[in-house]
Amino acid sequence: MRLARNTFAAIVAASWFVVAHAEAQAPPAPGPATSPPPAPAATAPAPAPGQPAPAAGQPATVPGQTPQVPGQPGVAPGQTAPGQAPAMDGPTYSIRLRDLEQRIDDLKEQIRRSHTRLSLLSDTILAGGGGGGSRAIIKFNNDISTAWRVSKLLIVLDGTVQYSKTDQQGVIADAGEIPVFTGTIPPGAHTVQVLVNLTGTGFGVFSYLKGYKYEIRSDYSFTSLEGKTTNIQVVSFEKGGATARFEERPAVRYSEKVTQGLGDLPAAAAPGAAR
Repeated sequence: MRLARNTFAAIVAASWFVVAHAEAQAPPAPGPATSPPPAPAATAPAPAPGQPAPAAGQPATVPGQTPQVPGQPGVAPGQTAPGQAPAMDGPTYSIRLRDLEQRIDDLKEQIRRSHTRLSLLSDTILAGGGGGGSRAIIKFNNDISTAWRVSKLLIVLDGTVQYSKTDQQGVIADAGEIPVFTGTIPPGAHTVQVLVNLTGTGFGVFSYLKGYKYEIRSDYSFTSLEGKTTNIQVVSFEKGGATARFEERPAVRYSEKVTQGLGDLPAAAAPGAAR
């Protein structure tokens, strides 16, 4: 019995010795994976003599290589990203918009005047090449009292300015009869438009009118006949009599007279000329 126990102990001791010897001879187990050491950073070549060194934080420029300018991804330098408008502040936009609107209005006015002149010319040619047609004579008179001064007078025939004058010295009021238009016009319907601006002089008991401004707008339509002359007299006057309020009296009236024949036509002023 004692021999069996001794034999078993010897076997256990021999097994432990074999295992310990094997562990001592085995290679160590690999540890956690480690990243390889970083490669040394590329060093830019020293600048050539006479060339400035690159500033701190800026990439060095390699000879023969175009320097890259940082920008938006996918956008070439100097180009605007798709869908992005150039920057413009509010005042600049407003000024450019007003300038564009003014140019458009001027262009519309030029087109309208050219169309009117072309229509008149074509009607005159169709009526007989200038030898026939009809004739018109337009004149202006001011019959408003000295309590008012005519500061502006504008008269338009068929959309074309025939007389335009701004006056701050009373020249229009003292001019008497003012010739506005004399010339041939095509037979048919025509329109005269009148604008008169008045400024109160404060004369006598109407001193409260001093500096008071009043505007008269009026228009008159007439029909010119083939081979005849139509005389139109435009008169600024005061209506309503003594019972009307003084500041409500200024008005414009028209008188028309038709005579046979065209007579001798003097040289007419160019349409639209201011006098």
